[in-house]
Amino acid sequence: MARIGVFICWCGENIARTVDIEKATAEVAKIPGVRCAINYKYMCSDPGQAMVREKIQREKLQGVVVASCSPHMHLKTFRAAAKTAGLNPYLVEMANVREHCSWVHHDKEKATEKAIGLIRMTVGKVLRNRALDPIKVPLTKRALVIGGGVAGIQAALDIADAGCEVVLVEREPSIGGKMAGLSETFPTLDCSQCILTPRMVETGQHPNIKLYSYSEIESVEGFVGNFKVTIRKKARYIDIDKCTGCGECWTKCPSKKTPSEFDYGLANRTAIYMPFPQAVPARPVIDKDACIKFKTGKCGLCLKRCQAGAINFEDEDKLITEEVGAIVTAAGYQLYDIGKDQPNAKLSGYGEYGYGEYADVITSLQFERLSSASGPTSGEIKRPSDGETPKKVVFVSCVGSRDNAKGISYCSKICCMYTAKHTMLYKHKVHDGEAHVFYMDIRAGGKNYEEFVRRAIEQDGAIYHRGRVSKITRENGKLIVRGADTLVGEPVTIEADMVVLAAAMRPAVGVLELAQKLKLGYDEFGFLSESHPKLRPVETNTAGIYICGACQAPKDIPRPWRRRRRRRAKCW
Repeated sequence: MARIGVFICWCGENIARTVDIEKATAEVAKIPGVRCAINYKYMCSDPGQAMVREKIQREKLQGVVVASCSPHMHLKTFRAAAKTAGLNPYLVEMANVREHCSWVHHDKEKATEKAIGLIRMTVGKVLRNRALDPIKVPLTKRALVIGGGVAGIQAALDIADAGCEVVLVEREPSIGGKMAGLSETFPTLDCSQCILTPRMVETGQHPNIKLYSYSEIESVEGFVGNFKVTIRKKARYIDIDKCTGCGECWTKCPSKKTPSEFDYGLANRTAIYMPFPQAVPARPVIDKDACIKFKTGKCGLCLKRCQAGAINFEDEDKLITEEVGAIVTAAGYQLYDIGKDQPNAKLSGYGEYGYGEYADVITSLQFERLSSASGPTSGEIKRPSDGETPKKVVFVSCVGSRDNAKGISYCSKICCMYTAKHTMLYKHKVHDGEAHVFYMDIRAGGKNYEEFVRRAIEQDGAIYHRGRVSKITRENGKLIVRGADTLVGEPVTIEADMVVLAAAMRPAVGVLELAQKLKLGYDEFGFLSESHPKLRPVETNTAGIYICGACQAPKDIPRPWRRRRRRRAKCW
């Protein structure tokens, strides 16, 4: 005769509020094979686990059913308790009567019946369970980090410093991500490059890090500890082992009219180019679509000028296989595409704001490049249309964020802060300029963040209007910004020289395809899902795969680093 013990948890009021615990306990005790059925307010607590261990030993139980929350949270906890008491841990199962029952029902009588049914099914499962013994499999002590932005760089360095080999894959020609294009960082106004460049150089030179730039993940096979990853190394048309990075090729390239991706279209680049001066690796790449040699068969000036013989027009994509034991995904983000239809939006982008129609309506990342010393204007704030200094700039927050009409209901978290930073940068460079900010709410949830916003208003003189902008038009060479200030209850019209739109953060291009290759879950907006937001914030439901940075949710620069020590400890 089987001897099964059933332990029903109240979970405080989470379960007991909807399920009649005493009735469920009495009914479960009648199930054939159940030796004892007891309930306790917090079964996962030390007293609760002690109760499980004591019953296993006293009643000589042959199986255990714990009716409580999701097994993702505490199955390991109760199996460890059973193992301590001498019971094979694989004879312990959990019935989820919280998420699957109490949280989704309001009728207490029906919820109680369902809970009893769930427990009865779990008892039936335990009756057919067999004792198992853990096995050992070989472990590949290498990690793959996908994405070479600031989160991916720091993850790679942490793992490499712990003594494990790292394969870092970045799809752009250089690591650095979005942070490489920033001017300064809030709330200290530190130089972005001063923070990032040393880490980029360390990543490129670290003996435990193998860097694949200009590469993408083709496929992923295997399981935790033994993943086999196929990487597509895209044709660079440059032999980076031969190249010295002298710059002779791109300074002589006659094709100079391709919009620069790094400067977000505010400047042009050559067909053969290095993304930015601090790039790692500091080697150029040839844009096949812009190169005259590929389009017409003529030119080839770079080949003639390269004394190292590094130019290779016959280069092709290569598939490389790497074996790793763990994978960290740091795929980054992109901005809401303001002027185009959005795949997840109910309506099109903000056409009423004139982005793409008026040259002086720009995004926040474009303003960063205007502010940067390495940007197209060498750090001077200039209007894209005519190169003149704007005397009045309007900054519009929440463009896409918290707007159900556009299909994006979440807050992008960093817009309030970098908008305040932008007003400071503008006032520091244009002393007689006037900065206006339209905002919904100021959300400054970080150390010294609130003080930073107050500084922008009180010391630097930014003028804040609480309200949305309805429309932006162009009249007589000025941008007419029409909005409202709900604090004073009046409409506001401003004649601006330039408008900066703080667009929402969205998952990077290709994240959903990457998630399917890695077998990861994602939410309705396309952000990758963690296993549990509190208990396992950087782990996924696919064992051995972790996430960090803005591919998980909108985050500022410090946030991806705060939990990395915990993840590093769990990689192996």
